[in-house]
Amino acid sequence: MNDGDGQGADQWQELERELCRLPDISAARIVVDQESQPVEVHVLALPGKHPKQVVRDIQSVALASFGIELDRRIVSVVQFGNEAGGARASAAGGPRTVIGGITAETSGLRSLVRVTLRRGEQEAVGFAEGSIAVATRHRLVATATLDALRQLDPVAECLDVDSAQITRAGMHEVALVTIVFVVPPGEHLVSGSAAVRGHQEADAVARAVLDATNRRLPQLA
Repeated sequence: MNDGDGQGADQWQELERELCRLPDISAARIVVDQESQPVEVHVLALPGKHPKQVVRDIQSVALASFGIELDRRIVSVVQFGNEAGGARASAAGGPRTVIGGITAETSGLRSLVRVTLRRGEQEAVGFAEGSIAVATRHRLVATATLDALRQLDPVAECLDVDSAQITRAGMHEVALVTIVFVVPPGEHLVSGSAAVRGHQEADAVARAVLDATNRRLPQLA
């Protein structure tokens, strides 16, 4: 989201988030002018659906949810990995990525986190090292999860951790992770969440990372 401020900026940011809820869209970015009017809409879409249909879906969401009429000419659709659409579609129907285990070791003021991910017969172990500070604990788990993910799917090289935290939603604790999806020359922010089960916060953070990436990387779906 570029330029604009106040209520106008909030509206476009909300539309970006709503567009990312569409199953075929991985990330969305809206560029506005000085009057907070949209001049460019960039979306990263999964292969499979024709770009024209993706544009129509975007226009429908904007109109139905916000009363905004978007000119199709300002909408740019990039389908990541479109040249290998057949292989990705096949992978999407395969085994899901699951968490095999999470461990943390401390040495002095440093902590080493290991996250094991499994997909069918494949297994990968990701690592992340940092301070033992409470503020960095969840980020280390998220970083180690992405490290393992990159070993299972090279496409995940374009992802990095923006933030990872545990928050409350009503009576429940929820892990909330935001991931930066780097698609040069732009960067897109996506999010994932997972309920904390039995006080296992690290497990929830790792599941939140998978929630943020499952819809964005077809081979993980």
